Amino acid sequence: MRHFGHIAPEVRKRLFHQEPCEFTADSPARLLSAALGATLYSPATRPQLADDIVKQAGSGVVSMVLCLEDSISDADVAAGEENLVRQFADLGSRTGTEPPLLFIRVRAPEQIPDLVRRLGPSVRLLSGFVLPKFTEERGTPFLEALALAETESGHRLFAMPVLESPELLYRESRVDTLEGIARAVGKSRDRVLALRLGVTDFCSSYGLRRAPDMTAYDVQIVASVIADVVNMLGRADGSGFTVTGPVWEYFRVPERMFKPQLRQSPFLEVQAVHLREKLIEHAMDGLLREISLDQANGLLGKTCIHPSHVLPVHALSVVSHEEFSDAADILRPERGGGGVLRSAYTNKMNEVKPHRAWAERTLQRAEVFGVAGEDVGFVELLTAGIPG
Repeated sequence: MRHFGHIAPEVRKRLFHQEPCEFTADSPARLLSAALGATLYSPATRPQLADDIVKQAGSGVVSMVLCLEDSISDADVAAGEENLVRQFADLGSRTGTEPPLLFIRVRAPEQIPDLVRRLGPSVRLLSGFVLPKFTEERGTPFLEALALAETESGHRLFAMPVLESPELLYRESRVDTLEGIARAVGKSRDRVLALRLGVTDFCSSYGLRRAPDMTAYDVQIVASVIADVVNMLGRADGSGFTVTGPVWEYFRVPERMFKPQLRQSPFLEVQAVHLREKLIEHAMDGLLREISLDQANGLLGKTCIHPSHVLPVHALSVVSHEEFSDAADILRPERGGGGVLRSAYTNKMNEVKPHRAWAERTLQRAEVFGVAGEDVGFVELLTAGIPG
């Protein structure tokens, strides 16, 4: 699989200075953690789940979570488990199709080894589990159950803990909770693919819900948690993990209070005014702004609950030609001693030592999402990715 693999090769060649790399579920964890992109959630109870997975893979989705937790009723858990076993068997019997990276979101630790046993040979299609409301106390049994399931099955399984508990939100317990999470995931570093943020649960603790005109960063109590999570768990010194962006809840807005947040000029330049209108109609201008703020705050990838959110996340994850030029210049071997240089675009200062970590992360993102052509912007990437 590869990002933008669903568009024609000749179109990719025109859009990209460096095309996204190919990868599989067996690729190194370092690569997969950066490649998750827009992780699409789906209830595990969907009756045609195998068909849905194949369809989404054909539309550019590279990671999915099949949810047995908040997206389904308590009464439907057993039926959801049975459905997953059937759908994985169906998917495993199909030839010529490569599914996305598939994860199951469970409720309790004992579900992990139980599901792995019940999946049988089709466990080869499973990349891991999403662990809800993760703290050191609640999360450690999940990680132990995952290790047991991996040993019993002989199949590599990753964990994606969700950071969404009230203890993490409340100021008086936040630091202790973060330190505990750091200890728990640090002991299972090779098994933890990414940390996911559960902003909906954070808002729930205070009876809040952000409007489509607002991003998670406009809700200050949420923004403060994101900042602290990145501060303690997303560092670029080798101790950090990939932290993914929060879910965007909207996909159509009947009425808005504030002006749209998308400038007209990028769309006028490529004759895509109608695309801008559709993005605004479906609340995508708020989503695009939040994706940009995710990246500015050290997050990579995003939880998605609607297929229409996937392409915007991926389009804005592509490294611009300017970013790539700066990163490549900073990391040239002859720059090892440091110093300051003018960017190739002659519009900024590149300071080698302070910007090195940024450059390394940028080239990692370039590997999986590609580098846009010199004159290609996110509008062209959006337009090319929309099915004809």
